[in-house]
Amino acid sequence: MRVFITGASSGIGEALARHYAAMGATLGLAARRQHRLSELIAGLPGEHACYPLDVADAAALQAAAADFIAHHGVPDIVIANAGVSVGTLADEADDLPALNRVFQTNVMGMAQTLQPFIGAMKARGSGRLVGIASVAGIRGLPGAGAYSASKAAAITFLESLRVELRGSGVKVVTIAPGYIATPMTAVNSYPMPFILPADKAARRFSRAIERGTSYTVIPWQMGIVAKLMRLLPNPVFDAIFARGGRKPRGLDL
Repeated sequence: MRVFITGASSGIGEALARHYAAMGATLGLAARRQHRLSELIAGLPGEHACYPLDVADAAALQAAAADFIAHHGVPDIVIANAGVSVGTLADEADDLPALNRVFQTNVMGMAQTLQPFIGAMKARGSGRLVGIASVAGIRGLPGAGAYSASKAAAITFLESLRVELRGSGVKVVTIAPGYIATPMTAVNSYPMPFILPADKAARRFSRAIERGTSYTVIPWQMGIVAKLMRLLPNPVFDAIFARGGRKPRGLDL
């Protein structure tokens, strides 16, 4: 099995890398922090490829995809996992660069991760293209306009891609996690219901990927919450979530 993962240096990406390496997969691991990637690969069984890059750099992803295919073959699974999150407020001009960075990583980075592999997967007639979205993309959360909007865009992009590839043999899998214990959620000061350890989340993600599930929320309890959020009338949603916790602004992206 061959698996290419972005955002692999920590959190969900690292947990997925460890999970698939334990299964005997050959991995292509991409992330911005080269030292973390090198440390991770040094501790994994098997031989793997390391790609220090920023997913906002389309040319770097094209080169990484070409290199991985040339040396290891077309991957069976590509996981667009890289993502950033930061609190933003729409009335703060200083938050506009953060908004741009979040979209460049969470939306463009996802598209730029998957695109280089699509043609080769279609030609082979099989494969899994996986996008890690978020329950935060179901509705707009206060203080998280950038993150919620980017994940909503990611969910819609993946849905469009899934329909485009229908009948090709290539499955598109959208995973919308709830709270997962990672450095990204460690800064949250508010309650995080049903939070999962990253290694347990990775095992559940892999089962959804293997099944080729078109869309799933993990853990399942947050799936129920997501459905309820969709059904809430705007006045009720506004009243409830206006009092909710907010992610800190000004984090280093």
